[in-house]
Amino acid sequence: MKRTLSSFFVLIVLSTGLISCGGSKAATTTSGLTFRAFVSNPVNVNPNGGGFPALNIVDATKDLLSPFSVSLSGTVGSAGMMVESPKRDRTVVFSSTGAFTAGSALGIVNNATESASSSVALPGPTESMFVWIDNTTLFAAIPSAPVSGQLAGAIIQANISNSAITATIPVAGAHYLIPSPTGNQILVLSDTANTATVLSPTLISTGNALTPVVLNTGTYFDKPVWAVFSSDGSTAYVMNCGPECGGTTPKASISVIDMTQSSPTVTLVVPVSGGATTGLLSGGNLYVAGTAPVAGTDCQVTLCGTLTVFPSANLSATPGTFQITDGYHNNLVMGPNNQLFIGSRTCTDVIAAGSTPGRGCLSVFNSAGNIVYTAAQSGDVTGIEPITHRNVVYVCEGGALTIYDTALDLGTQRQLQPQKTQVTLVGQAVDVKLADF
Repeated sequence: MKRTLSSFFVLIVLSTGLISCGGSKAATTTSGLTFRAFVSNPVNVNPNGGGFPALNIVDATKDLLSPFSVSLSGTVGSAGMMVESPKRDRTVVFSSTGAFTAGSALGIVNNATESASSSVALPGPTESMFVWIDNTTLFAAIPSAPVSGQLAGAIIQANISNSAITATIPVAGAHYLIPSPTGNQILVLSDTANTATVLSPTLISTGNALTPVVLNTGTYFDKPVWAVFSSDGSTAYVMNCGPECGGTTPKASISVIDMTQSSPTVTLVVPVSGGATTGLLSGGNLYVAGTAPVAGTDCQVTLCGTLTVFPSANLSATPGTFQITDGYHNNLVMGPNNQLFIGSRTCTDVIAAGSTPGRGCLSVFNSAGNIVYTAAQSGDVTGIEPITHRNVVYVCEGGALTIYDTALDLGTQRQLQPQKTQVTLVGQAVDVKLADF
């Protein structure tokens, strides 16, 4: 009897010790996933009613939506375009409204804790930003930023570690930023001023960081809206939107800049009949997408957009041209299996009827077979993210997240089909980024 009571007493003491030393399960506060995709959602639905800005978390290994999300409520007022830091330890989210003001802002998310840590107020909206090679400095182009005594437009330099603007560099109409491969140069494009300027980040503190690109006789910029660098950074190819953006020249074009000179100089301008609003260098080839205005063309019947391919980036050779969906093309991403994903906004949506397949703003070019496929999801394409080590690509289109498997045999359908496993978000999918390597 004494042994029984003694044993019972020991069990009580041990149980109490286990509880006091953490035997009870602590509440989980993060998704616990190691390979995540973040999807910006300005109207993530609250179970208690209403909505709030958030980043939905997707298991990018299994294409499953996590019950956890990153709330941006109280940090910023919306959730749109995103960029990742080079180490992918932070995600920067553009918001058209601040948390407590109507102004634009950036939300800073800690990827490890899956929480919004702080925000940075901006002097205007941006469509172009990135985190520099130091993993801490962010650059954003603000075309409407007020500048005392000068035309509006500036580049904002911000520290995402302490959420502070550290420099404002006036550049009239600064709209698009394209960093060189090493990050030692940033090409600044202004479509309103028809200029290109080179910013040297390491010289910002000296006040001598800006160098205008020199135009040779007979050369021009006409609504420059994007650029790509050669792999060694010695050459930049600028896409001039031209007539598609209300320019003065009869055709879109590509301006080639020699970036090795102390004063970078345009050395060549090549007309592009099919339009030029975005470009990509991949596998040595230069891919350019655009929609040249053609009077009287019915884009419900005809694919009005054009993908122009310069093999080996040789602008003197005759390029290949392929018809794609129309709209303003601003998203060009090479996915797995040589599939080039081409996204646009304000395209001509076609509703499926009878034998006529539906299509929206997404085209996919099989660069190995020179075949174009279209996708049936309607609406603007606002985000494209290939999932590394897999055959799938996540696409935000028409406010929904669609997952495509590039390994599927499409045969002669010419219609890109979503894979069977899909993720359904409640709200609006605006942008998608991988948060892990």
